Order: sequence, then C-alpha cells, then structure tokens
Amino acid sequence: MIEIPSDLHPDLVPLVFLLGDWTGAGVAEFTGEESMNFGQEVTFSHDGRDFLEFSSHTWQLDDKGEKVRPLESEHGFWRVTGERKVEAVLIRQDGVAEVWYGELAEGKPRIELVTDAIARTPSADAYTGGKRLYGYVNSDLMWVGEKATPEVPLRPYMSAHLKKVVDPSTWAKDLKDLPDDGIAFFR
Repeated sequence: MIEIPSDLHPDLVPLVFLLGDWTGAGVAEFTGEESMNFGQEVTFSHDGRDFLEFSSHTWQLDDKGEKVRPLESEHGFWRVTGERKVEAVLIRQDGVAEVWYGELAEGKPRIELVTDAIARTPSADAYTGGKRLYGYVNSDLMWVGEKATPEVPLRPYMSAHLKKVVDPSTWAKDLKDLPDDGIAFFR
C-alpha cells in the first residue's frame, strides 16, 4: 500500500506512486552505439507545492555491474493539470530542454508522455522528439523511453527496472519494539 504524505499537494495524489528514491538498471541503445547496460538513480520529491521535483542520473555498467562512465543526467518538474493530465519540464546535461505532455492511465499507476517542445543548444546532439512510459508494477518503477532524430524515426533507446530505496530509519524504529532490542528476531 502506498502512503500519501500529509503535506502532499492534493493535485499530486495521482502521482504519489512516483515519490521516493529509486535505483536499478536497464539497457540503452543510443543511435550509432552498441547496446549497453546502465545503472540509474531517480528521485521524485515534493515540498508541498503543486509539483514533483525530478532528478535522474545514469551511468554505463561493465559486465561485472561496475560503473564505467556517466551517461545522462536530467532534472525537472512534474505536475498534474486536470483530470489525469500530466506535464513535465526536463533539462539534460547535454544542452536539451524538453516539455512533455501526457496522461495517467485510467485506474492504473501508469503514465505515458510525449514531447511537445524541444530546445537545444548548438552543441547538443540532434533530437526531434520522444515518448516515455512509466509504470508502477509490483512495487517497482519501470520505464521505457523512445527517441527520434532527424535521421532515425521514433524508436526505443532506454528502459529500466527500478527498486525503491528504503530509508533504514523508517523500519529501524520498529526494531525497538522487538524482544532483546531485536536480536531475537535474527536468531
């Protein structure tokens, strides 16, 4: 069961499944490059106002699952604008700013977004559009992203399976109620 924070803006309740810190791995296939595994850390947070703050960092993984090099970093804001409508404004380290629009699925914790506007610095790679699908499945966050360039039509380029990072302070407080300060629990 997902807990709704008491200070969450009422408009954001449909996005409550995104809140928290997430980590996991996925597969990326950038145009002109070999397919690679990547790791990812994502945070969705709020401060009581009518938006979620979003931060994502990805890095290439080697065959042993060790970090090789950074890939993409994104930061931005998500909000709900009416009945199941979602908008996001994101900026990436490579000089790309995007406006995304989409909607929540009816009765499901799933969001589909498409780009509405893209701005690029002169040094950014060519990029003409994107599509993303986020879903909350069995307490995990899964997503797939598609990307289009002037030379390549819209196609999948990244997908990941993320697990929620558990704050030990939230469950450690329950250990004090166990006999012998919790030691018997582990025997």
